[in-house]
Amino acid sequence: MLKSLFQIAFLLMFVSGCATTVEPYDYTALKESAPRSILVIPPMNNSVEVTAPYSFLSTITAPLAESGYYVYPVSVIDSFLKENGLPTPAEMNSVPLEKIDEIIGADAVLYVSIDDWGQKYNVLSSVTVVKGHLKLVSVKTGGLLWDAPIFAQYNPNANSGGGLVGALVGAVVSQIAGEITDNTPLVSRMANNNAINAKKRGLLYGPYKVIKEKQ
Repeated sequence: MLKSLFQIAFLLMFVSGCATTVEPYDYTALKESAPRSILVIPPMNNSVEVTAPYSFLSTITAPLAESGYYVYPVSVIDSFLKENGLPTPAEMNSVPLEKIDEIIGADAVLYVSIDDWGQKYNVLSSVTVVKGHLKLVSVKTGGLLWDAPIFAQYNPNANSGGGLVGALVGAVVSQIAGEITDNTPLVSRMANNNAINAKKRGLLYGPYKVIKEKQ
């Protein structure tokens, strides 16, 4: 009986370990293309939060630049596209790659979709969620260079004590604070960093990445 329990426990651990195994990303296309510059198109927004696309844009440049790529200023690109008859992200995402190559000259385009965004209030908790997808495409060939899901969430009451009363009080305080302070930019930065720096599946370093040697 005891031996059988140990065998079952070992099997569960093995299956769990297999389920969480991360397969290495195939970077063949990214290495062959070797992009130096990235143009970020304002995201397609599938969430109910109308401010999500431009809030997201404020958080994506830093991790891409820190990974060694030149990133076209997102606000400048947004204004340029609007001034040329493309007022919405949906229309911006439909711009032919040939036009981007001809007019802007970027090596790659980062397309973003946002599936969930913002603060979710339940009886006992308040959670800020950012969920979506990143897709890096070659401007020259239209081929997929890299893609990754983005996800992060923040629960200020995750480690709160005090039982049911403490949870209720914490939820009320979080909801009041949430009306004053928006945590989504912070969570968006977390989501982007998680995706771009993910082990085995993150974005490879670009040509401008400076790796400091240990003293």
